[in-house]
Amino acid sequence: MLNRPGAGGVGRSMPDGDAHGPVGWSRIQIEVEEIEATVARLRSAGARFRNEIVGNGGRQILVDDPSGNPIELFRSF
Repeated sequence: MLNRPGAGGVGRSMPDGDAHGPVGWSRIQIEVEEIEATVARLRSAGARFRNEIVGNGGRQILVDDPSGNPIELFRSF
C-alpha cells in the first residue's frame, strides 16, 4: 500500500513528529480479526508502534518490523 504525503491518516506525520519520506508511509497491510488483542500481544512482546489505533474506513495502527519498516495492522468495520 502506498500513500502520498498528506493523504489520509497514514499520509500525515506520526504523533511523535516522525515525518514520512517522499512517497508517504509505504507499508504492507495485514488484516487482523481482533486489533486490540493483537496490539496488546505485540506491545507485551516489545513491539514499537508509530501511533495509536485510529479509525478511518476501519481501525488501523502502524507497527515497525525488526528492521524499522512500517506494517499496518488493519481491521475493517
